[in-house]
Amino acid sequence: MLFLLLGLGLAAFTAGSFVPAVGAPLFAVAGGVLLSPLARRLARRGPVLEMAKGPVLRFSIVLLGAQLSLGEVASVGVTSLPVMLGTLAVCLLLAGLVGRRLGIPGDLRTLIGVGTGICGASAIAAVTPALRARSSDVAYAISTIFFFNVAAVLVFPPLGHLLGLSQQAFGLFAGTAVNDTSAVVAAAAAYGPVAGQHAVVVKLVRTLMIIPVTLVLSKGAKAPKPWFLGAFLLVAAAHTLGLVPDGLQPLLHRLALLCVAVALAAVGLSTDIAALRRAGPRPLLLGLILWVAVSATSLGLQHLTGV
Repeated sequence: MLFLLLGLGLAAFTAGSFVPAVGAPLFAVAGGVLLSPLARRLARRGPVLEMAKGPVLRFSIVLLGAQLSLGEVASVGVTSLPVMLGTLAVCLLLAGLVGRRLGIPGDLRTLIGVGTGICGASAIAAVTPALRARSSDVAYAISTIFFFNVAAVLVFPPLGHLLGLSQQAFGLFAGTAVNDTSAVVAAAAAYGPVAGQHAVVVKLVRTLMIIPVTLVLSKGAKAPKPWFLGAFLLVAAAHTLGLVPDGLQPLLHRLALLCVAVALAAVGLSTDIAALRRAGPRPLLLGLILWVAVSATSLGLQHLTGV
């Protein structure tokens, strides 16, 4: 099982490097789901998979802190915070209301809402231990997020030109309305270099929303304490103070992506395919509604606040 998991994680990491618009998380989950019947024969709930979905997953979130500079967070956060908080609030509220109306289970609608409102697969990975979510729910949520990531890369640049958005305005739009980092980079870079740079910083600041959301979801007595969020902030502080060498940062970023790939491969290998089929198209409809709502809210708040 260990060799299967590591091989699948490495394969997903490599594939994600060649096709960043898809990314390692989706390759990992999809490969794991396809191989889940084999994993079931190899003791699917073994300790290797549980360790990958637990400590390895949390360690990957900690490593993401090495990309954050608290100085950039402070400067960008002041201007983008109203848009960021507004889009997140609308997304989580609609995820609960619309998801309940569609009959989508609580954990799945929460995962789709957090993934859409914060930062895609990374946010889903962060809140999964707090929810103790089923692997099938995690797999479906990540697949839903991926679908609308691709749609954003194709739709957002022409939409920005149609609306006459400046480079900075489009960077804020992409940074707050696109889910995964790779899709943010792809959409904003297609609009222009200034948009690309601004979008990445906004996206990294938006990543910090993982902390309060995970803390709220971890209040239940059964939820594990999110110690890794404190470690995430410590790594970000170390980066800000210059304690993380510039040459080490790309390596830490790749290591974080590899850990995410291994962890999500374990999620895929643990997935009950029958449960995915039973979920039907309703979660995908919820993802569409949230994607449209977040995009409209981001543009609307920029107009209202004059950012």
